[in-house]
Amino acid sequence: MNQEPFRRAQVKYKDQLAGYLSETASGYQFTYNKEFVRNGRAISVSLPLRDEPYEAAELFSFFKGLLPEGWYLTIVSDTAKIDPKDSFGILLATTADAIGAVSIHKIEDSHG
Repeated sequence: MNQEPFRRAQVKYKDQLAGYLSETASGYQFTYNKEFVRNGRAISVSLPLRDEPYEAAELFSFFKGLLPEGWYLTIVSDTAKIDPKDSFGILLATTADAIGAVSIHKIEDSHG
């Protein structure tokens, strides 16, 4: 079932396009870039390389692990004016320059 995403992001692994993370009507979808599947390595043991998209009602635990917590979440959500319960919004606001190998980059909406 093809669903129109609400918000989308590029997921990069060491500056290579690893895939796309999307927010959908039924939750979330992560799809590896086909070239990355052929030449890369999985971004997480919980998301092994495959051509088929991963779908979940909640944000995948790997991506949840990249989110700020506690007092730092409060500071980030207040500063960025994002609801602290908006995990996808917080992810987009905080992980473009992540310390680890994986970074998340917002894809701007082409409709508006």
